[in-house]
Amino acid sequence: MRRTVAAVGVAVALTASAVTSGQASGEATGQASGPRPGEVAARVWVTTPDRAELLAERPRVAFGTTPSTHPTIVVDPDRTYQAVDGFGASITDSSAAVLHGLAPDVRAKTMRDLFDPVHGIGVSFLRQPVGSSDFTAEAEHYTYDDVPPGRTDFALRHFSIAHDEAVILPLLREAKRLNPRLKVMATPWSPPAWMKTTDSLVGGRLQDDPRVYDAYARYLVKFVQAYTAAGVPIDFLSVQNEPQNRTPDAYPGTDMPVAQQLRVVEALGPKLRSASPRTAILGYDHNWATHPNDAANTPPGASPETDYPYRLLSSRAARWIAGTAYHCYYGDPGAQAALHDAFPDKGIWFTECSGSKGAQDPPAKVFRDTLTWHARNVVLGTTRNWARSAVNWNIALDSTGGPHNGGCATCTGLVTVQPDGSVTTDAEYYTIGHLSKFVKPGAKRIASTSFGTTGWNGQVMDVAFRNPDGSTALVVHNENDDPRTFAVEVGERTFEYTLPGGALATFTWPRSPALTSRFDFVPLTGATATASPGVDARLAVDDDASTRWSTGAAQAPGQYLQVDLGERERFRRVAVDSGGNLGDFARGYRLSVSDDGTRWRTLATGVGTGQLTTVDVPTTRARHLRVTATEASGSWWSVADVRLYR
Repeated sequence: MRRTVAAVGVAVALTASAVTSGQASGEATGQASGPRPGEVAARVWVTTPDRAELLAERPRVAFGTTPSTHPTIVVDPDRTYQAVDGFGASITDSSAAVLHGLAPDVRAKTMRDLFDPVHGIGVSFLRQPVGSSDFTAEAEHYTYDDVPPGRTDFALRHFSIAHDEAVILPLLREAKRLNPRLKVMATPWSPPAWMKTTDSLVGGRLQDDPRVYDAYARYLVKFVQAYTAAGVPIDFLSVQNEPQNRTPDAYPGTDMPVAQQLRVVEALGPKLRSASPRTAILGYDHNWATHPNDAANTPPGASPETDYPYRLLSSRAARWIAGTAYHCYYGDPGAQAALHDAFPDKGIWFTECSGSKGAQDPPAKVFRDTLTWHARNVVLGTTRNWARSAVNWNIALDSTGGPHNGGCATCTGLVTVQPDGSVTTDAEYYTIGHLSKFVKPGAKRIASTSFGTTGWNGQVMDVAFRNPDGSTALVVHNENDDPRTFAVEVGERTFEYTLPGGALATFTWPRSPALTSRFDFVPLTGATATASPGVDARLAVDDDASTRWSTGAAQAPGQYLQVDLGERERFRRVAVDSGGNLGDFARGYRLSVSDDGTRWRTLATGVGTGQLTTVDVPTTRARHLRVTATEASGSWWSVADVRLYR
């Protein structure tokens, strides 16, 4: 048996001084003080729930060949998933108002801190309301084609984006100047009132009239064209924010059932492709699951449409839809992966999630709770479930959580403008920053074993990306309140690291020949497993290290896990990963193979010493694989993942 460990290299230089505080020493954290000349090392940035470190760069950590006994994040750059479009928030009407009201030098610094990829966090994605939302500084809600009640404007003669020209568009142009790779999505909260059944921006539906669908499609195209002419091209467009929110609280909103969204998309698709080929249409733009309140307010005789995005992508209109946008306010990020599995050719974008604070919550609690929930669900949960973006709601608000006109009274932003005109950073600034500063547009998510879950299981959770320049960014969150030590393995090298309880960290390293593996991953698609004792043996072959098979009892010789690969596979390395439950590895093992599941031959035997046991064997072809415990221990034996390599 030979245990293997990983190496990583030095990251492309990033200046973090504008966004960090509380620089930690190696002695204080128990980490190495830095690599010696010629060593390969990773750069590390950490944010802690107590604000002691805020995107603080710690000393670099060197990689070596010493095996680790700790849970090991295996990063595999050769296994790729979705491409990245960007990470960010929204310059709502309210955000624009508070940013515009700053002293010019403070506003310039705040914009740099938000959008500059080197001296700030490099926000790379903005989702902009088409017209007003609840976060509107105006006394009256608006669209870009408002006419007096009872009148219509099918020719769109009154269309104008003049409202945005004074404040919103200058800020958007400045954001794009600071980060030229910034992408912009547009979303309407309501069509113009004259298109709706209620003649109001608040509530109601589109009139079921071909002229209205056509007019609304032309309205959206005119918006895209006008913003493009103003220097802000639109990369993505959804046709309705939260289409199942039928009772908006005194702010623009529209009940748009699937049939109506399909009619809008069919009218919009060809027009938009002709006028702005770069602009992709995204469907749905609502929660991971239908909120019970939305279902309860379904009109009599109508369906709650809990499968809304599935219906969209199963329709003829799907040819115009690039994919689906999701929000965080109900359900679980796993809904994204389920939809991807059903429609693998369509993309997933995560487009809204706001932090929130109670009136009596102390600031320290708000920061801690927001940091840890968003780290699990937004930073890691969305991206590990195929999201090409992770986007918060308001980029800036005042100290009262406003201004707003109806809607959310408890929302928080990435930054807060204080009464004295200063600007402070909120938890969302750091959760988004741990992605946007280090993961560039065009990056691809790559495989990495992760032990934590969005629901909280106290383990270490992570996601990894390969940037267009070949560098890698690994984002890690310690879900536990206590410090947790883990290892990171790439190729044949490893480093160990300890994160404080609740901390979020980003590790970066460049492409390096030292990190190239001699082995290729063998997918276990279709594999099945049985075991004795214990249940749920399938969890050992699901390529998910946050799940596990376990004996449920003390280790004893003869216990086994057996895998049917479905067909004969060729391999020369076997990894048995016991996951995040420290000590649950087999103290002794025998590795056997068979072609018929009856006659077995032994490939290797050995003694387990840590959570990840990697066994190199002669090139082998077999259909069945069995791992048998050969020693006794008071600890359970758990297997989170069995992985084969050729």
